[in-house]
Amino acid sequence: MAPQLTPKRRWAMAFTPVLIVAATTACSSPAIGHLPLAAVADAPLTGGTTRWDYASLDPAAHRLYLAHLGDSVVTVFDTQTQRVVADVPNVSHVHGVLFVPELRRVYASATGTDEVVAIDPVTLKITARVPAGDYPDGMAYASEAHKLYVSDEHGGTDTVIDVRTNTRVATIPLGGEVGNTQYDPVSRHIFANVQTRRQLVEIDPATDKVISRMDLPGAEGNHGLYIDPVTHLAFVACEDNNKLIVVDLTSRRVVSTFDVARDPDVLAFDRGLGWLYVAGESGEVSLFHVQGQTVDPVASGVLGPNAHVVAVDEVTHRAYFPLKSLAGRPQLRITEPKR
Repeated sequence: MAPQLTPKRRWAMAFTPVLIVAATTACSSPAIGHLPLAAVADAPLTGGTTRWDYASLDPAAHRLYLAHLGDSVVTVFDTQTQRVVADVPNVSHVHGVLFVPELRRVYASATGTDEVVAIDPVTLKITARVPAGDYPDGMAYASEAHKLYVSDEHGGTDTVIDVRTNTRVATIPLGGEVGNTQYDPVSRHIFANVQTRRQLVEIDPATDKVISRMDLPGAEGNHGLYIDPVTHLAFVACEDNNKLIVVDLTSRRVVSTFDVARDPDVLAFDRGLGWLYVAGESGEVSLFHVQGQTVDPVASGVLGPNAHVVAVDEVTHRAYFPLKSLAGRPQLRITEPKR
């Protein structure tokens, strides 16, 4: 999700698990390090022991879409049977994956071909290919505008795709290397991390223009991003200095900064529990409790090798972490709150 020569791209480094014993299928709910989580299962995944990237959940259909970057496929996993349903091939070096409920459609960013593909979740076939910018990565959907926004990380832009026609309709220059992009349903605006400028940039989908830039003091490599519409807080993960920056989007100011697990990447939020997950390339995960405007650290601990991707089911409160190699094969570590 980030370019080479940054901590997040050093995923090939040796990893020595110290707090977890690898399992192959069901687990007897062991505790995971210092985290208040228990492992439910380590479910086998398909393909090689290569890198995984973003994940996106369709809780109604009990399907989890996983970007298997190293194998250039989107893996479809059934969360009820805990089995792989299919692999959608020919998504070159897939990074981002996003299920859009309103459209009943899956989008994936194919970094190897600098395009975005649309996938039908019924047939699991690619239905469209849309040109993007240089190194497309994270994606966000602005529902009122019927537009998909794609972070072109190396190109320093966001590509805008009209989902009604699956065509590129705009390219927005952001002035620096772009991290993750997210939609804010409160303002109905798009926000994107501009890593090399240490800024959070705001885009109006009505005009596809940058309308504000928020400086992020203390940010280094602000890549990961999650926006909670209830609290109207933006959570920014900084991969180069292991920080979580919390931004109040109403007042447009940084309200707190925390230390997190090394090389933080993907964030996920369980609204029912108020739990914010920050998953790191180091295999560590940091957990925070969010209540209103108050954010408190809960714990950090080793979750599994290269556990830098997380998706959360807010109904079951289960969290899903694709692991590149566990006991010599790719597996999906499934956790739930420890009882």
